[in-house]
Amino acid sequence: MSEAPAIIEHMNDTIDALRDLGSRLGEVVSGALGTAAMRGWSDDEVMAVMDAAATLSRRAEALIAEAAGAVQTRSDSPVAAERMTTRFGCRNVREFVQRVTRVSGRTAGDYVRAGVATASALSVLTGEVLPARYPAMRAALADGAVGVDAVVAVVQTLDSAAIDSHEARTAADAELAAAARGGGAGGGGLPSADELRLQAQVWAAYLDPDGAEPRDEAAQRKRGVTLGRCRDGLVPLRGDLLPDVAAQLKRAIDAIVHPRAGRVHFTDDGDDGGGGEEAECPPDPRTHPQKNHDALATIVTVAARSGQLPTIGGAAPTLVVSVRADDLATGEGVGHIDGIDEPVPMAVVRHVGCTGGIYRTTLARNGRIERVEVVDRVFNAHQRRAITLRDGGCIIPGCDVPAAWCEIHHVREHARGGPTSTDNGVLLCWHHHRTLDTNGWHIRMRGGIPEVRGPSWWDPAGTWRPVTKSPTRIRDQFLALRN
Repeated sequence: MSEAPAIIEHMNDTIDALRDLGSRLGEVVSGALGTAAMRGWSDDEVMAVMDAAATLSRRAEALIAEAAGAVQTRSDSPVAAERMTTRFGCRNVREFVQRVTRVSGRTAGDYVRAGVATASALSVLTGEVLPARYPAMRAALADGAVGVDAVVAVVQTLDSAAIDSHEARTAADAELAAAARGGGAGGGGLPSADELRLQAQVWAAYLDPDGAEPRDEAAQRKRGVTLGRCRDGLVPLRGDLLPDVAAQLKRAIDAIVHPRAGRVHFTDDGDDGGGGEEAECPPDPRTHPQKNHDALATIVTVAARSGQLPTIGGAAPTLVVSVRADDLATGEGVGHIDGIDEPVPMAVVRHVGCTGGIYRTTLARNGRIERVEVVDRVFNAHQRRAITLRDGGCIIPGCDVPAAWCEIHHVREHARGGPTSTDNGVLLCWHHHRTLDTNGWHIRMRGGIPEVRGPSWWDPAGTWRPVTKSPTRIRDQFLALRN
């Protein structure tokens, strides 16, 4: 038998074996999913089936990546008509892989990257098979030790470093492949793709110690943030942050979105209160990007009131919202924010006014300023510390924003005679303060103690409940109950 028929026979055997395997796997999957049999399995059995399926998935990915690498090789011709992708009506290899495998464009790109990096090649001069650029990762992919995402994590990291030595790259490849199997410098069991990326970054920094400096110089030139024009109530924010700035921002956002603060506690100070019970936290309907937005709003607000920012015209950076006095009194109409073209609704005006001072300016009909009256309605530092001690954080049940990130809300509006005192101020996060008119939560003060009443879907009985997140007050209540 000649070489060509032998190759064709082997190819057909591989395809037939894969189809037979797929058929048998389909029977297994149908049996597990069709009768919901997994519900009766033990925890160990569920974990075992997940592990076995993941091993099969990684091995299947190895074949897809190998095929993607072959498609890339057959589509490298400068003559479009000679490319494999052209024959199948695709613009490029990624589109071809995406159409055949029905995965996302990003996943298809990963298959191509992994296939090219781990593909062996033929020598143009001798015709012999040359090793892959990452031979150890190829072997790890072939035996199911890693998946395509792990290969891409390693390859992208090492390729981005200026590693001139083939021996150095081969050493890193071998070490990372060993780590993927639970050995090597990483140790500590079988790593995930993200953990392999971290180890690859260590290797890249070791083999290219000067690489970070030119990257930082380029990043310094490209850094920037821009604010677009307001449209439909939103201002687009675009830009590129330096890694340390992004990390600091992420830490601050995480501190607000995931503070791991104590849950809200209902006190027993009221006759119709919740009797010391712990709150059943209501679900947060906001998406993750919306939570990030509200966290950024909190950061900006806290920074503005810190007193440590540079002044503008001799004063601290202050958000200025203008509104007609009659509109503010009736709650109808709109306001205008200095520097923003579009008008804002009254909810925004009330929110800003609740946490800042008011300058009542009387204008003559011709526009001349006749009188300026300053109304100081900002809680001072001593009042804020006292309210923080009492409330402990945002008083809305289920909200974990700590006190330092909160605003102080006038329970009885200042415009309606509400005083700026500890008996009329409660801690609210930016989100709950902004949406207080529409989110279904109600707040009242009773004997200097804040009480909340939740929306009907959360508490159909509409019970007013004294509430606190202050560990000091909660401890006092526990001790009182024990005595």
